[in-house]
Amino acid sequence: MALSRGGELFTWGQNTHGQLGVRSQTTLTPKPQLVERLKGVPLAQIAAGGAHSITVSLSGAVYSWGKNSFGQLGLGDTKDRDCPSYVGALEHWKTVFISCGADHTAALSKEGLVCTFGAGGSGQLGHNSTRNELLPRVVAELWGARVSQIACGRQHTLVYVPSLDKFYFFGSGDEGQLEDESKPNQLIPLPINSPVNTGKSCQEKGASKKGMKIIAGVNQSFARCRVENKNSYLNGIATLEDKEVDAWISKSKRWKSIKKNIRLIFSSEACINGSFLDKRDKHFKTSKEVSGIDMSEVKRFYEKISKNQTVYQEVQKQIKNLLPSLSSSPISPENFRVYLILPFLLQGEDGDSLILEMAQAIMKLQPEGLQTLECLWSNLGTSFFRELVILYQRVSKQSVLEFIDRAPDHMFNLGPAETGPLQILQRLYQVNSRTGFRVHESNFYVPEVIEITNLRSWLNLTTVLQNLSKFPCIFDRKSKIHIHITECRALSNVSIIPIIQIPETWDFAVRRQCLLQDTWKNLKSASNQDFRKILRVNFVGEKGLDDGGVSQELFSIAARTLCQPGTGAFCHFASSLVWFPRQASSCEDEDTFLLIGTLCGMALFNQRMVPFPFPRALYKKLLDLAPTLEDLEELLPTAGRSLRRILSEECDSLDLDFTIMEGGDSTDVVELKKNGANIPVTEDNRKEYVDLYVNYIFNKSVQKPFEDFMQGFLRGCPARYWKMFFPEELQVFLQGHTTFDWHLLEKNVVYRQYKKSDQTIRNFWTVFHKLPEEKKKMFLAFLSGSDRITGYVLDHFRFCIEDPQVENPDEVCPYARTCSFILFLPRYSSKKVLKEKLLYAIEHNEGFGLA
Repeated sequence: MALSRGGELFTWGQNTHGQLGVRSQTTLTPKPQLVERLKGVPLAQIAAGGAHSITVSLSGAVYSWGKNSFGQLGLGDTKDRDCPSYVGALEHWKTVFISCGADHTAALSKEGLVCTFGAGGSGQLGHNSTRNELLPRVVAELWGARVSQIACGRQHTLVYVPSLDKFYFFGSGDEGQLEDESKPNQLIPLPINSPVNTGKSCQEKGASKKGMKIIAGVNQSFARCRVENKNSYLNGIATLEDKEVDAWISKSKRWKSIKKNIRLIFSSEACINGSFLDKRDKHFKTSKEVSGIDMSEVKRFYEKISKNQTVYQEVQKQIKNLLPSLSSSPISPENFRVYLILPFLLQGEDGDSLILEMAQAIMKLQPEGLQTLECLWSNLGTSFFRELVILYQRVSKQSVLEFIDRAPDHMFNLGPAETGPLQILQRLYQVNSRTGFRVHESNFYVPEVIEITNLRSWLNLTTVLQNLSKFPCIFDRKSKIHIHITECRALSNVSIIPIIQIPETWDFAVRRQCLLQDTWKNLKSASNQDFRKILRVNFVGEKGLDDGGVSQELFSIAARTLCQPGTGAFCHFASSLVWFPRQASSCEDEDTFLLIGTLCGMALFNQRMVPFPFPRALYKKLLDLAPTLEDLEELLPTAGRSLRRILSEECDSLDLDFTIMEGGDSTDVVELKKNGANIPVTEDNRKEYVDLYVNYIFNKSVQKPFEDFMQGFLRGCPARYWKMFFPEELQVFLQGHTTFDWHLLEKNVVYRQYKKSDQTIRNFWTVFHKLPEEKKKMFLAFLSGSDRITGYVLDHFRFCIEDPQVENPDEVCPYARTCSFILFLPRYSSKKVLKEKLLYAIEHNEGFGLA
């Protein structure tokens, strides 16, 4: 075995048990071969046994392969391995040194603890037995001794304790391993007589006791004094040193030598991964959650080298050469450090092209690798995470702009150069959402992307939307609305150039007195193609033309009717919200939730509101997101608070089991898990209890009605890019805004044939502001067809007050053109008349005439 300064491990020779680690079945390999599996792992030390091999990384991760008949690989079994395997039992052990015997292994920790595993027939494991150990086991007799050196012979082990200046031996001594003596097997570590006074001898040579070096051969043991090297452990490969970097910047060395050092480190994934380690030994805890690197040191290094363009350009050059060779299947969490370090070394705008390549390398990772990287991202400090987001947002923006400038023939063929940074940005957004939105959403927006749909979207809209909808984080709400409406128009054959195509319409006739029955009848008889058409509602016997207001009234009345307790469609709660019933069959029509879902889907497709008072959880479920305890607190505040207390209480017994009592008319007890009635809720399993409770309320208990609702929703809304919306956005679009600033409404009004200072206008606002909240909402319904303001209005809601210029104003009530948000307000002779006519109009507002 040989470990290069550049971090590459080579093996050659016998391979009867896979001890070369190259997955080859060849029993003999005469030439050195690279151990690909350990590529990128910053190795500190290597060791070879009789037919097994062990390595340890700079952060103490141990890998083993080869013969395993006695458990000498420490993997818990006796199966041979032909490639390196991670020794999970030594995770966080802080291993700093390893040694191999013929069929056993010893590991030394930074704290001076020793553990052994493998063959124990001669007592070489030091556990006072001759039993084999399949997993690493601490040598109890050495506990607290702070061992500094270990060495394994064929069937014996030797350790040195500097504080006592003593050697300890265990294992076979029948062939004179201890000087020329032949002794029986030693099962526990015992001190041996030193051939010399090591302390005195070392002092004479100018070396300390810590500088003692011990070596064990097949049947021999050696000890020698040497001048202490403070980096005696974990210094196997080249890594960045402050003094070396300072020499690069100051040019105190020859440029040829500097280039050689830069090339050595930055052309090696392993050397980069071994640099910038946390000085507080935190790197020994490296895992899928902990990177083990000091990001402030990475930033400090960048600030240094970026001041010397010659050095910086050489670093960039070597990184460019390295990127294509990054592994797509890393073996260790240490491999992922490079994905955290390099972006911060390339954050200057001259590094954008390399960030593109970096993004492509990341997206080549296997799903498990991507998951690990996301965990590491989530544990970055907020400032570093924000810098990472801004970096990928900037590169995404630049790649989108370049994409827009291309020839039309390539307009809709998004390549890796565009999708790479967009994919990373989307994944960073998902990490951000899981960690409580540490970075504001606006940092992810790439507003330039909307230009792609504006330029030639009518030529190949489906393709462009398909590509862009995969990255919803890059759109602000305005852009997402634009995408959704554009898709709906395309499906309805509405072109951006209307004279080319005429939209298809769906004439939807209902009788006001039989609104639900007629609505259900129309939906049941409709074809799938009908739902792609623009909805035009006609109330039988009324002359109103539907440009939005008539259909909005249909959705509003339908939602209000279905939410009445007498219909039995929904369960009603003290929170004023509704939810699906546990038994959907209680409804008169078994298709009720399929039809309600269809109605809601149609509302979204036609940009209308359907104000069912659903909790946020429904919109999460529509978007395939799991409801949480916070959502339960919204629907069932009392139950939610109780569950919150359960999570925070400090007691062993909570006097609960894994069951739930059905509310309402039912007193059934439901088990949240198998045999739940016999499983008490404890401090250890209370999180599981709460999760199962939430899952039961929002998922398990309403599975059938929600599945019907979802099926109907997808039928009613044939568009698909609405899934770009966040749950709260989808909720506002379907339910509308329920709270208003009425004075802001006044401020945004436009006047026709009126001036703001006219007496009639002043009287109107005086009367309006004195109305109770309920009457104000009735006025809003009179004006727009709904007592809510649509979520599609991004700016403040605006309407127009116009003078209809009638001959006898006091004899005419106000009327509205709901589709255009126009209030026709006659010039009344007094405030009293105005109030009387206005109240009559808003209290008798259902029914449409031609305005």
